[in-house]
Amino acid sequence: MNRSIVSPRIRRTFSSRALKTALVFAACALLFPAASNGGERRFVYSYETNTYVPGSIELENWLTWKDRDNGMGRFEFRHEVEFGITEDFQLGLYLADWRIDEGVGESFHDFAIEGIYNLTNPYTDFIGSSLYGEVKFANEFLELEGKLLLQKNLGPVALVYNGIVESEWEGDGLSEVTGVLEQTAGVSYQVSPSFLVGVEALAEVEIEDWQTAEDMAVFWGPNFSVRGGDHWFTAAGLWEMTSTGEPDFQLRMIWGIHL
Repeated sequence: MNRSIVSPRIRRTFSSRALKTALVFAACALLFPAASNGGERRFVYSYETNTYVPGSIELENWLTWKDRDNGMGRFEFRHEVEFGITEDFQLGLYLADWRIDEGVGESFHDFAIEGIYNLTNPYTDFIGSSLYGEVKFANEFLELEGKLLLQKNLGPVALVYNGIVESEWEGDGLSEVTGVLEQTAGVSYQVSPSFLVGVEALAEVEIEDWQTAEDMAVFWGPNFSVRGGDHWFTAAGLWEMTSTGEPDFQLRMIWGIHL
């Protein structure tokens, strides 16, 4: 296994910045007044089936930190604006996906556009369901992603499941092809109107050229969500339960602002 050649000083600086950024996200969330709006996310790895009301706009700021076997960490950032178009359709624009790799530095990754179309209601129907589509693009990079979103709400409890198919093209002439199959699931309990707790799970497998599958990676861990005023904050930490080359631990936080 290759070891990091980054100096301990650089690594300590990176870790310090990582901790400070995470604390800023969490502190902003905990300072919100105790009120709530609709549309806040209970989960960060699973999408729910509900869509925003027509005319509504929301800004989401994502931060994902991944810890790897070789000691090299990574920050992944996303800034997304979501629009309620109709009662059943929601549109999202990723203004930028970018990242910071320890020992390498900052780099832009892609832009994206997503749409969610709601089919059934998780409260009034037997099960809630929606269809999700996404296109990511950048120089020598293209990704298409489709999801089936399922959800059932039982009083203060919400159960969700996402079935996901991705296809990625990279490199000169987009000649490198990788398929990805994922499943996510979660359960969340509303302790109060402004505080929720739960558990999330993620399973994923990459398929080179849609022919050769890698080992499946499975993750799970706790989450929590706080809501107040025009803001909400949701976070989850997942540990890998399998032995693959994927991160041993990943922490994702999303801060949403109703505009």
